[in-house]
Amino acid sequence: MRLDLTQPCLPALSQPSLKISILVSDLSKSGAGRWGGAVRPFLLAQALRQAGYTTELIGFTEGEAAVVSTPELPVKSVQGRLYPQFCGSAHKLLQQIEGDILYAYKPKPSSFGLALIHRLTTRKPLILDIDDWELSWHGGDDYRYQWGIKSSIRDFLMPAGALRQPDHPLYLQRMETLIRQADAVTVHNQFLAQRFGGAFVPNGKDVKLFDPQQYGSQALKQRYGLANYRTLMFPGAPRPYKGLEDVLAALDLLDQPDLRLVIVGGSPYDDYDQHLMQQWSHRIIQLPRQPADQMPEIVAAADVIVVPQRDTAATRAQFPLKLTDGMAMAKPVLASRVGDIPSILADTGYLVDPDAPDQLATAIQSIFADPAAAAHKGLSARARCVEHYSIEAMSKRLAGVISNLVDPSEKFTRRCSGASYS
Repeated sequence: MRLDLTQPCLPALSQPSLKISILVSDLSKSGAGRWGGAVRPFLLAQALRQAGYTTELIGFTEGEAAVVSTPELPVKSVQGRLYPQFCGSAHKLLQQIEGDILYAYKPKPSSFGLALIHRLTTRKPLILDIDDWELSWHGGDDYRYQWGIKSSIRDFLMPAGALRQPDHPLYLQRMETLIRQADAVTVHNQFLAQRFGGAFVPNGKDVKLFDPQQYGSQALKQRYGLANYRTLMFPGAPRPYKGLEDVLAALDLLDQPDLRLVIVGGSPYDDYDQHLMQQWSHRIIQLPRQPADQMPEIVAAADVIVVPQRDTAATRAQFPLKLTDGMAMAKPVLASRVGDIPSILADTGYLVDPDAPDQLATAIQSIFADPAAAAHKGLSARARCVEHYSIEAMSKRLAGVISNLVDPSEKFTRRCSGASYS
């Protein structure tokens, strides 16, 4: 049975006075709190503030909260729990929502599911943001929960039972069927747009913070111990699907002693970066995790930014933030032809096929053989980033989504009558 969550209609809202609550399932260090908050929910908040809206961030934490509340972005958090205790945590969280519009980050029960409940009781507009295909981590369309009397009882009743997890894949699968219940949907790449519909709102970069004119690259290389090396930097969390092993294999092919892959921070999920170090310690420089406001100078210290994604269902649904790190800082960007990466970079970067160390090796040689051409591509990449992938560009797109949602016009009337929003 389809829930009727669209009636009655809301009166028109005055846009300049709107407050928007961004609901996040996980504000811990392994979730949206990683990298000091320089990930999608915080980019949404920054872009919304630039468009003139007041914002707040609300979500669950596991252990110590990783996100600090500020006057510009108040943060409210509730300790996450397993079912059935999660219901109490959810009730506490819902009571703290103050926004005129609720913006749910990811189609999870612990974000979108609660947002649907809030909309049902308050009739306030609900926007859903999708920045990953959540089921891709669990087999995608092939995922099936293996029902069985003993296993299902165990998963429901045991203290660490799988079905006690608020965002178990079985529940994620159900959430996908409810996506059209949102008043508006935003996505950040074409794969997600084709699968779920919605307005295209790619990630924005703070191009004033990531401005190469503010940083002296050579002095920063010296500061971070990189002065004696030609560096390929990966300013993200290492995971197998991100293709770093392909870069390291390319460095093995080149076998040039001053080439290094620089990894910033390491993985907050597992010990994969240690696995890389065990095999390629002579090719890797690992820098400690840095505060978000220090990342621009880290990127400024690199010679090349690498985004060598492998071709998987998960990577096709992603917008790698490190891509626009390099573009905004006018660095040569070497990336693989996966998902939206070719359309984001266009002709301003160096593209290779995924899982192709030999192509990576050739591209690395080309970049360092012609530094003038590489520098020109970097400047072109920054110009493209400013135009299409800046916080300003993101802000304009979001303002359009919200204007269509709350404007007392024909579009708002169609929403109230139950028509789909895309």
